[in-house]
Amino acid sequence: MVGAPRLRNRRGEPIDPVPFLVTAGLTFTLVFSFGPLYGLAYGLSLPVALAASAGGFAGVAWLAYRQLVRSAPPADAGTLPVGLRFERLLYAGVGLGIVFVALTLPLL
Repeated sequence: MVGAPRLRNRRGEPIDPVPFLVTAGLTFTLVFSFGPLYGLAYGLSLPVALAASAGGFAGVAWLAYRQLVRSAPPADAGTLPVGLRFERLLYAGVGLGIVFVALTLPLL
């Protein structure tokens, strides 16, 4: 029986695909929930707003792929140090906060 193909980093080592899949899924949900609505609010037609949302999703998914797949350590490398994990979590929280503030600006 043949197993499922594993994602590999740029060194050819297998990696855990879950962080990339979660990031891409959440990005898809957020971009296609808010993107077309804000596009329409700014006067874009629906096809243009959907195309802009698709472009935004593709850009973020590409960045997530580079960070979480191509540059990832191998799955058997062990856990990251606590300080590095906290720093990444802090930056992700700040980035998400900036996105949410940017989403509320048109409502003011």
